[in-house]
Amino acid sequence: MKQFGILILAISCGLFAAAQQRPTAKSVLPAQTPPPQVATPSNPEFLKAADDVLAQMSQLLDLPIKEPLKKSLRSKQEIRDYLIREEKEDRTDQERYADSKTLQAFGLIPKDFPLDSFMLDVLTDQVAGLYDPKAKEFYIADWIPADEQREVMSHELTHALEDQSFHIDPWIKAARPNDDAELAREAVSEGSALAAMVDYTMRDQNVGVRDLPDVSLIIRSGAVAEMDKDPKLSKAPPYIRDELLFPYLAGTGFSQEFLKAHSGWKDLHLIFQNPPVSTQQIIHPDLYLSNVKPEAVTLPDWKNLAPDDWKLLEENVLGEFGFGEVLKQFLGPERADMTSSAWKGDRYALFENAKNKNTSLVFRIVLDNADDAARFFGQYSELLELKHPDRKELYRRPNFFQFQTDAGGVFLHCATTSCLVVENATRETFENINRAVALPAAPAPTAADSKPPQSITWRRPLESDFRNCKEGECQTSASLVTANFSR
Repeated sequence: MKQFGILILAISCGLFAAAQQRPTAKSVLPAQTPPPQVATPSNPEFLKAADDVLAQMSQLLDLPIKEPLKKSLRSKQEIRDYLIREEKEDRTDQERYADSKTLQAFGLIPKDFPLDSFMLDVLTDQVAGLYDPKAKEFYIADWIPADEQREVMSHELTHALEDQSFHIDPWIKAARPNDDAELAREAVSEGSALAAMVDYTMRDQNVGVRDLPDVSLIIRSGAVAEMDKDPKLSKAPPYIRDELLFPYLAGTGFSQEFLKAHSGWKDLHLIFQNPPVSTQQIIHPDLYLSNVKPEAVTLPDWKNLAPDDWKLLEENVLGEFGFGEVLKQFLGPERADMTSSAWKGDRYALFENAKNKNTSLVFRIVLDNADDAARFFGQYSELLELKHPDRKELYRRPNFFQFQTDAGGVFLHCATTSCLVVENATRETFENINRAVALPAAPAPTAADSKPPQSITWRRPLESDFRNCKEGECQTSASLVTANFSR
């Protein structure tokens, strides 16, 4: 699943709402988005401010200014055009189609949700400034008031300085085709820039992220409040909101813990030399610091295994973040947090039927231990029932669960710490995949399982049904109950 791009306006408001909670902190941004008619600076004022902030961030981050930086004010339409151009250059139409279908298959967005146009509108509204690593140019929105631009500059110029030293764009994309690892690197980029923004905001107080408790918790509340005010983001599917925030908030928490564990910004280069390999390491910085990596999970070669009418759209890694979002969508945040933390590795494949365009999903996951796998089995079987309300012919055995839908069978099978989910497939296809990933054979329904269960029909008792009632004890006629034992 492709991750989304730049979100800074709501985050900035969240950051400075946090700053306002500190009695000595300087308030530098209002709680709401400024109206578009606010006057912006002339080009000389903007250029001077950008040069000043660039020099300050270079000193704060201990990163040199290696080359002159191009800078320009951009209108909303120019920024929108840039986002459209970048999206077209970054991904093909087929990749965008596969991303949307994958999110639908996991139940993270509604069917036929206009993902591309929605995200373009959201990002156009929320971008206050951006750094273009291809053009090596810094853009800032011309509708942002002059006295509020410096803080946005501190974030984006951190990107520029990091790019000059570490070549950020190719560094992030080097994680491809692993979407989870790419999101982890995006979290480093956005999180370190937001942590630097915190230090810049509090520079006059001699306080920085290394001196503060988890700053992402404070920023989150303000950012979420700003999202709730936005007419588009307030109605966005929960996954989209969470995915937009993840690189900033989880990335800031990760950067903060890294800086605390090292000697501050002068050791930032160590992250770029040894990047995190999963969102799990971002969510749990201690795992990164102790070099604990997830397990590499594989899926079989689909040639001669997948049905002829299955076309592979995408094969990738969900990661702890994505896995947690799927759980959260159906089971709520508390249960999602409890189960997603047991994630140890996964891989999924999405197929599309060439004729009817129905999708089939194969998802293989490894959990920390057998107890966690058993918990996953219970939680995910419930999730599958909620996801497929038209289910029928349910069949459940220890560590195995299946039912039928109009689109095909749904299967969940666990053995020790590994679990396999196959949605919208035949039993034969499931068994072939199950065998290919080296799981033991799953139990199969028998003829007896297809027979209707025992049923009991009750009618209202009549007075004549009671015989020999005495001392509160009564015998009833056998005609009171009509039983059907047609098993």
